[in-house]
Amino acid sequence: MTEKAIWDDQAAPAEVVPPAGRAAEAADTGSLGKVVVASSLGAIFEAYDLVLYGPLAAIIAAQFFSGLDTAYAYTFTLLSAAVTYVARPFGGLVFGPLGDVVGRKYTFLLTIVIMGLSTVCIGLLPSYAAIGVASPLLLMGLRIVQGLAFGGEFGGAVTYIAEYAPAKRRGFATSAVAITMACGLVLAILVVLACEFALGKDAFEAWGWRVPFLLSAVLMLLSVYIRLRLQESPVFLAMKRAGRGSKSPLREAFGRWEHLRTVLLVLFGAIAGQSVATATGSYPIYLLMLNLKIDPFLLHYTILGYSVVFVAAMIMAGWLSDRVGRKPVVLAGFLGTALAAYPVFQGITHYAHPRLEAAVAMSPVTVMADPATCSRQFDPFGLADFRSACDIARRAVAKLGIPYSNRDAPAGGGTQVEIGATTIPVFDGHGLDRPAFTQRAKAFDSAFTAALVNAGYPARAAPEATNVFALIGLMAFLNIFVAMASAPLAAWLVEMFPTRIRTTAFALPYNVGGWFGGFLPAISFAAFTATGNLYAGLWYSIGVLMISLVIGSLFLPETRGRALEGVT
Repeated sequence: MTEKAIWDDQAAPAEVVPPAGRAAEAADTGSLGKVVVASSLGAIFEAYDLVLYGPLAAIIAAQFFSGLDTAYAYTFTLLSAAVTYVARPFGGLVFGPLGDVVGRKYTFLLTIVIMGLSTVCIGLLPSYAAIGVASPLLLMGLRIVQGLAFGGEFGGAVTYIAEYAPAKRRGFATSAVAITMACGLVLAILVVLACEFALGKDAFEAWGWRVPFLLSAVLMLLSVYIRLRLQESPVFLAMKRAGRGSKSPLREAFGRWEHLRTVLLVLFGAIAGQSVATATGSYPIYLLMLNLKIDPFLLHYTILGYSVVFVAAMIMAGWLSDRVGRKPVVLAGFLGTALAAYPVFQGITHYAHPRLEAAVAMSPVTVMADPATCSRQFDPFGLADFRSACDIARRAVAKLGIPYSNRDAPAGGGTQVEIGATTIPVFDGHGLDRPAFTQRAKAFDSAFTAALVNAGYPARAAPEATNVFALIGLMAFLNIFVAMASAPLAAWLVEMFPTRIRTTAFALPYNVGGWFGGFLPAISFAAFTATGNLYAGLWYSIGVLMISLVIGSLFLPETRGRALEGVT
């Protein structure tokens, strides 16, 4: 198939398969179910390793970042969640070419071993109290290793299934791997709940949190056993027998303009939007846990409930893409996520923590400061040292999850925080050494917290006031659109690249695109800290989604029905 045909939206969607390809497909169709189940089970266990970190983020912060100020511990916890996204493209650069040269099967066999071992090591890692700063550094290192492994996993598993599946079922078949993230999250939540129930809350938070990580060893061995029983992709084997494999997949994928153009368009027109949609759908977990501070058990039930709906929606979206096309389903998901995000997040705050909402209405918090002394607060790497009175005030309010408004003070005027009719002056930290600054900051935090209590602000969301069913409904509604943006994406991308460079060309943009969503939690916290609006970070999500919607609509083709054997 020529490059012109690949990019021609008007090209006939009928599959053009040579006789040998038809025979191979007929033989392979009967084993498609086995391939999908085996590949997806392994991917579920790998997704379990990756997403297990999310439900345990509050405990992770207490175990590994306890030596930091609360706001910095919050930032570093989000960073340790996002660092896997930074590492993924490098994993794609390593494992993508390996999959195109050595084979799909052996590549994702290697990635599951790396992922499993690094997860087990997290479960064995000493806390900050035991070994100090080495503890968070080692944690970051293990999260990077997880990111490297996952960077080669998804593209390899999707390509493997796609090269087995007939064109008319490829969207549904490849959606199985996309579903693994949701299934992995469900599995992680079930394991966490079981451990909490068996050990009790105190024991679980003290040491029992390690058990879900250590169980990864069992899942890894099971995954290796399953994947060892698989055969190599028939499309890949046919290419190798014909001597049409690429000797330098990286150079061919990114050194030739016709392929690089495809990579760039799918990055900004599809993958960036999907990444942000996925992050937007899952960010309520961090909002509920770290900002709204709902009961951990209720949070886990909420995640479990919406994840079941999410899995069903992913299956339906993959099936739909085989009937109406990949492009319309994905783009509709982008638009739906952008339109639904803001009202859904507002509803989540209302139903999770109504007493906070009432306190904000009765005694609003206002930071009054000279705007020239206020920074933008974006600190994804936790290295900035915020010393101005404005920054101290904003971070003190934000780390408690309290929405607030800003009011400009005269140039050179003092900074203060108003809680209803109560006014608290804020000190300027410039010129203070670290011990003196820490002492003044603790004194201000104590005064501010006491004033909040007097004004009726609760420290945590009351379990009896949290409406779990409403939270499940809201998150499920948002994630229906996320499923539409995610499930057909794998088939859409696989069908755009030639077999000889498919894993390489898929892996790098897919994992680079993960950056757009991976830093959403850090961006959202910075936006909240600077503005006082809990939902300010959603404007970033909406912006990226709309950019992808426009680029995808104008420049990306529909690929449903395309023969992978003909795309060489």
